Amino acid sequence: MTRTFFVGGNFKMNGSLDKVKSIVEGLNAGSLPSDVEVVISPPFPYLKWAKDHLTASTVEIAAQNSFDRGDGAFTGEVSVAQIKDVGSTWVILGHSERRTILKESDEFIADKTKYALDNGLKVILCIGETLEERQKDETLTVCNRQLDAVIAKVSDWSDIVVAYEPVWAIGTGLAATPDDAQDVHSKIRAHLAEKIGEKQAEGVRILYGGSVNGKNATTFNGKPDIDGYLVGGASLKPEFLDIIKSRA
Repeated sequence: MTRTFFVGGNFKMNGSLDKVKSIVEGLNAGSLPSDVEVVISPPFPYLKWAKDHLTASTVEIAAQNSFDRGDGAFTGEVSVAQIKDVGSTWVILGHSERRTILKESDEFIADKTKYALDNGLKVILCIGETLEERQKDETLTVCNRQLDAVIAKVSDWSDIVVAYEPVWAIGTGLAATPDDAQDVHSKIRAHLAEKIGEKQAEGVRILYGGSVNGKNATTFNGKPDIDGYLVGGASLKPEFLDIIKSRA
């Protein structure tokens, strides 16, 4: 099965309006490949500006979080309806920073994933192990547990993209080797095939998200289960275009 190459840019809690303008202008002028799906995720205050000023037809917008209920008395949260109202079509859920810093449980992330999907958003679902878990050889145990929480609540995975983000490689400059990443991705797909069926699993795009940059992105080319990247810090820099074009 041919899966469309996917590059996500997670700006995290970084940037300003001027910074977002610069990134959007770079994408608009970047002669992006037509066969690559690009999703950028600015901080909440800049979502509408980014959506309104993007002219590149292959680029969509993602929020960095959403709640598991509709509008209401939930101070500080953002609803799916509000995210859609400003033109976003995706949301990032389960990122390691929300799992580890904000202590979001697998079950809560699964609830948020189901609610987002049921109400019309597509989901970039992040999974991955910490350094301590990796050293204990628990990579797949952790990834499978995080996936299983969502599998228990969601049967249709056609609007989910899975991002494997080894926590030890995020923001550290470290990255798994292409062979190591492919090995984990292939086992993630095998687990999905066992739980949601081979046909669905073959259609799910699995992204690598551990310190991908303009220099190392091409080294992952040719790996059959690496369907793109979820990029952090490099998405704020001109090299983001190089990553988008890395399969050219």
